[in-house]
Amino acid sequence: MKKYLYLFAILFALFSVNAQQVQWASKLIKFSSDLGGKQFGIKRILGKPDVFPQGGYSGNAWTPKNALDGRETVIVGFEKAQTVKQVAVFENLNAGCVVAVAVSTDGEKFQYVWSRKPNYKTPIYRTTLNTDRAYYFGRKRRKIQDVPNVFNPGIEYAILDNSVSGVIAVKVEFNFAILPGQKQIDAIGISDSETPIEVSINSKPEFENLSNVQKVDLAEVIPSTVCISEDGNKLFTSINISDKEEIISYSKKGDSWSNKQVESQLNSGDYYNFVDVVNSSFVLKGGSTYTPGSNNTGFEIFNLVDGKAQSQGQIKVAAYNSYGDFADATITNDSKTLIIAVETDFTQGGVDLYFANKKEDGTYGMLQNMGKVINSANDDFTPQLLSDGKTLLFASNGFSTLGNHDIFVSFRQDDTWKNWSEPINLGSKINSAEFDGQPFYDEKNEILYYISAVEGKNQINQVKISKDVLLKKN
Repeated sequence: MKKYLYLFAILFALFSVNAQQVQWASKLIKFSSDLGGKQFGIKRILGKPDVFPQGGYSGNAWTPKNALDGRETVIVGFEKAQTVKQVAVFENLNAGCVVAVAVSTDGEKFQYVWSRKPNYKTPIYRTTLNTDRAYYFGRKRRKIQDVPNVFNPGIEYAILDNSVSGVIAVKVEFNFAILPGQKQIDAIGISDSETPIEVSINSKPEFENLSNVQKVDLAEVIPSTVCISEDGNKLFTSINISDKEEIISYSKKGDSWSNKQVESQLNSGDYYNFVDVVNSSFVLKGGSTYTPGSNNTGFEIFNLVDGKAQSQGQIKVAAYNSYGDFADATITNDSKTLIIAVETDFTQGGVDLYFANKKEDGTYGMLQNMGKVINSANDDFTPQLLSDGKTLLFASNGFSTLGNHDIFVSFRQDDTWKNWSEPINLGSKINSAEFDGQPFYDEKNEILYYISAVEGKNQINQVKISKDVLLKKN
């Protein structure tokens, strides 16, 4: 499945030319409706596409109030005046509802330059994405969002008969009664060329040259998490045992994992137990119940003494709150900075990545959002911070992906923990049309492990990826 989606992205790229000048809408001038909120609001139409090339239902796209049967109008502005030969409207749900396009050189007076001809149909494509599997690798602790099975995304390339110079604004008119079903708009772009505007995933060619991904053979076990010890010789995962998620481990023998053990010392939670970090001195473990108003996060630190785990109690964060009972976390090797993925009143949309710094009393200060570059309007979660304290792996469905959720890497730019590089997709060798998340990089052996959903069942995958490739920023 994944090769077809990636091929779609490549085909779009092949249509572009270096000389093409492309701009994405940068500001809103006027609009007919807005659902408001951090997700599905009109502001989601600004900037480059983040739902394409996969298309489909997303909190990253604008959902108009009259999306089922009415007319809507949007007027957007662009950062610089330019010559326009093409206006591209990215319709990620049921494409084909653009009826007219007008342009303006002053932002006030508009001239109509394109309209839908009788019997004209927008070219659409049917993705192979299994859209009814937007789950969180089998964990009950994450909400499940139902997604339409058929959505027919497409891009309306409105080619002008004659180029118009000095354009600073575009008006797009929709008639959503043309097609049944829900509608969403991802982005609006302009170009000085007839060549279809490129839409591509932010990735690196090196990721396409990796060796083939291999499934980690754990016999009959269906895992929900993965974590590797610092020496690379022990694998931790969680499985359901009598309606309780418990931590088990395996020891590495050659290229395989064996000696399955139940980690009874770590299974202190009532329902969900999972390991996020294991280094030479401590274990970061989740699964304790989050209690609102207590500053408890549900995460525990276990010190390792002679190989035995001894709980140091729950991690406390000032004024901690969460929409859910549980979250995901990672931590620096010195435990001074905690990164946690959680949904709160202050998120960009869904689950966001936050950080908190350790105080002298051993507790952590208030959570601070890690910024709009790394946090999308959808879910950004399952983080792993590498030992350099600057490289962060995480999963997201809020950036352009190859499918359900993809794995990304981002790099910290300064000491504020709020300035991160644009997330880089790890490419089609790793990311598929279904869920891919819970990344964990074994730095010693240079192997990436992660959870992948294959035909509705979770499995742990592994792939060799050198530090030179993974940590390369460009």
